[in-house]
Amino acid sequence: MNDSRLVFSTYGNNICKECQQRLHKCKCEKKEKQNANETIRVHFEAKGRKGAGVTVISGLNIEKTELKITTKNLKKHCGVGGSSTRGLIEIQGDQRNKSRVFLEKLGYKIQLVN
Repeated sequence: MNDSRLVFSTYGNNICKECQQRLHKCKCEKKEKQNANETIRVHFEAKGRKGAGVTVISGLNIEKTELKITTKNLKKHCGVGGSSTRGLIEIQGDQRNKSRVFLEKLGYKIQLVN
């Protein structure tokens, strides 16, 4: 057994494999081309949630780890809670405009759905 006393490491979870930058600072051409072709749907949904509404973001075709990082950064940007499940991001409250601004900065095309 290894005598290493390493308990927790953040290395590798949010590092781009191509440019070795953190994912939020990554400017790889592959990522930009992929984002330019995708249209992300952002809509508000309150049905079946006992009156509490959420903003649902769908259409993100990214890896699970990158989805979690994007969700975390989006929650910080909006100042609310939320979660990511099955390729969807759910943000508490009506955060359509803040979500649109955040995702457009990442290079996505946004479609607001009412």
